[in-house]
Amino acid sequence: MSFQMLHPSYDDGGVLLSVLIAVYASYVALDLARRVRDKSRGSVILWTVGGALVMGSGIWSMHFVGMLAMSLPISITYDPLLTLLSWLVAVSVSVISLRIAARDQLAPSAWLVGALVMGAGICGMHYIGMTAMLLTPIIIWNMWLVAASAGIAILASAVALRVLFSMRQLHGLRAYLTQGAAALIMGAAIAGMHYTGMAAASFPAGAICQTINGLGGHNLGTMVVLASLILLSITLLTSIFDARLQARAFTMAQSLEEANQQLQGANAELQRMAFRDPLTGLANRALLEDRLEHALNRISQQATFPGKRTFTKLAVLFIDIDGFKPVNDSYGHTAGDHVLRQVSARLSELARDTDTVARIGGDEFLLLLEDVQGASDAVVLADRILQSLTVPLQLIDREISLSCSIGIALFPDHAARDRLISCADAAMYVAKHNGGNTYAIYERHMQSGALGQMDLQQALRGAISRNEFQLHYQPKMDGSSGKLVGLEALLRWKNSSLGAVQPEVFIPLAERFGLIVAIGDWVIEAVCRQLERWSHEGIHMRVAINLSGYQLRQPDLVARMCQLFERYSVDPKQVTCEVTESVAMEDTASTQRVLRQLSELGVSLSIDDFGTGYSSLAYLRQLRVQQLKIDRSFIRDLDTSSDARAVVDAVIRLAHSLSLRVVAEGVETIEQYTALVELGCDELQGFYFAQPMTADALIESGLLTSLA
Repeated sequence: MSFQMLHPSYDDGGVLLSVLIAVYASYVALDLARRVRDKSRGSVILWTVGGALVMGSGIWSMHFVGMLAMSLPISITYDPLLTLLSWLVAVSVSVISLRIAARDQLAPSAWLVGALVMGAGICGMHYIGMTAMLLTPIIIWNMWLVAASAGIAILASAVALRVLFSMRQLHGLRAYLTQGAAALIMGAAIAGMHYTGMAAASFPAGAICQTINGLGGHNLGTMVVLASLILLSITLLTSIFDARLQARAFTMAQSLEEANQQLQGANAELQRMAFRDPLTGLANRALLEDRLEHALNRISQQATFPGKRTFTKLAVLFIDIDGFKPVNDSYGHTAGDHVLRQVSARLSELARDTDTVARIGGDEFLLLLEDVQGASDAVVLADRILQSLTVPLQLIDREISLSCSIGIALFPDHAARDRLISCADAAMYVAKHNGGNTYAIYERHMQSGALGQMDLQQALRGAISRNEFQLHYQPKMDGSSGKLVGLEALLRWKNSSLGAVQPEVFIPLAERFGLIVAIGDWVIEAVCRQLERWSHEGIHMRVAINLSGYQLRQPDLVARMCQLFERYSVDPKQVTCEVTESVAMEDTASTQRVLRQLSELGVSLSIDDFGTGYSSLAYLRQLRVQQLKIDRSFIRDLDTSSDARAVVDAVIRLAHSLSLRVVAEGVETIEQYTALVELGCDELQGFYFAQPMTADALIESGLLTSLA
C-alpha cells in the first residue's frame, strides 16, 4: 500500500543557524567539561547541574531550531509536554556526559557504555521532539535512516568523550585551537544526526496536526535562538572568568606553598641554629641539656617498675682538648676551627645512634651516654676516644697531634641530676692536672673543685650589677724622653666573698661561660667615662683597651663604641684597641671587617703579645695597625739571652720599616730599659716605671702632669 507524501522544505538560514548553535553548544560543553574536572568537590555538583542545564538547552535549541527550519504545506505546532520532555532528555544526557568528564580516567567499558547512553539520549531527545508534532496519520519512518542517525549519535558521543579526556594534556593557545576544531566536528556530527533523523521521516498527504494552541511560529524560534545564545554566552564568559580566577588562585596557592616551604625552611634553620653548634654541626649545650632532662625522666619512670629488667643509668663524658690553645695561637683560628671539626667528626663516629655529642664552647665537648650498666661502659668509650686522638689531625700543610682529658660522671651513682655536668667537669680537671691524655671518674673529694668553679661562675655573673669591677691603669713611657705617653686599662675584680680574683683566673672563665662580651662592654664604657672626666680636668690622655676575639666577632661592636664615644664626647684617636697576634691574624670575614671599621673610625690598633704566634707584618699593615707590642717573655730574657736580644732587635727594625711603633711590656729592670732604649723601642711599660693603679692614684702620683 503506497501513500502520497508531503514534501518538506528547509530554510537555509535556519539550517545554518542550527548548525552554528550546535558548534557553539559543543564549544561551551567542552569548556564546561574542563571546569567540572578542575573544580573542588564542594562545587562540582553546582557546576554539573548548572552546566547540564546550559549544555542541554544549547543542544536542544539546535534541535528545535532545526525543526522550525522545516516547512510543510500544513500548519505545524508542537505539544508543550512532549517538547518539555525532549528538553529534559537533553539535560539528562548533559549530566551524564559531564559526570563522565569529571572522572580521572576513561576506562574502555565506561567509554562504550557512556557513548551508548549518550547516543540513546540524543536520539530520544530528537525523536520525542518530532513526535511532539502529533500528526494524523502518524509519521512514517525509514528505519535504515533512523539506525544511521542513532549510529551517528553514538559515534559523535564516543568522539566527544575521547576529545574531552585528550584535551586534558593541552594548555594555552594549543588547547583553545584544539577545542575550537573539536567543537566544529562535534557540531557537524550533532547536526548530521539531526538532519539524518529528519530525512528518515515521511509525512503522509492529508495529515493534520492534532495539537491545539501548541508551540510554534517564527517569533518563538527567534526567542529560542536568542535565549539559547545568551545563555550559552553567559555560561562561556562565566567559565572563562572562573578559569582565570582559578588560575590566579592556583598561582596564589603556589606562592603561598612556596612561602610556606620557605617559612618551614627558615624555621628549620632557626631550630638548627638554636640547638646546633654552627661550627661543627653538633648539638649545643641547650640541646644536650634538653636530651639529658628527657633521659633522666625516663630513668625515673623505669625506676617505678623494679621487676622489669632495664638499664637505669646514664653517663656524661666531659672532654677537653689538650694543647688546643697553642694551635690557635700558632696557626690562627681557621686552623683551630679545622681541628675542632675533625675532632667532632671522630667523636660522632665513636658515639652510638642513641648517644648525644655536643660542643659547649671552645675546645670542650660533652658526650651523653644513655642505657649504660655502669662506669665500665663509659671507660670503654673514653679509651676509644683517647686512642682515636692519637691519630694525627690534618691541617692544610702539616699534621698535628693532640690529646684530650676526659671526666666521667654517672647518674645516679655520682651526682644528683642537676649537678651531673659539673661533676663530670670537675673530673675532667683532675684528668688534666694529672698530665692530660687520660680520663678520671668522678669521686666525692672532687666536689670542692666543682663547687669552686660553679661559685666563681655565679659570682662573676653578678659582678657588674654589684659594681665589683674596677679599672687600673699602667703608664706607658716614651723611649726617648721618658715621659708619659699613654695608659693601658687593666681590669680588676674584688668580690666580697672571694676577695681579689686574678685576671688570669676570671678572664678564661668569662670566655668559657659567655660573659666576656658584657664585661668587655663595661670596660669600654668605663674608659670612655674616665676620659670624659679627665677632659673636664684639662687632661688629654690616650688609653689602650684589650679586646678579646669574642668581642671582635660581635657585628655591632663598632656601632656600640661609636655610641659611647658620642655619649662621653671622646675622640676615637684617644683610644687604642689591643688584640692578640692570633686574633689579629684570624682570616674570618667578621674579624677583618671589625678591625678595618675600627681603623676607619680613628681608633688605633695594637698587636698584643707579638712574637708568640704566627703572623705576617705585611698583612698587619693592610689592617692599618699602628703598634706592635712585644711579648714580655722576650723582654724578660733580654739582658741575659743574645737570642732574645736578636729577636727584639729584628722586630723593632722590621716594624720601623713599615712605620709601626713598637711597645715593650714587662720592663722590670734598668738593664732591660737600657737595652730597649738602645734598640730604639718607642714605648715602654712595666713595674720598672709604675705598677697598675687607679685613676685617683694616678693623679696623686703626679704622672699625669708629665705628659710628652
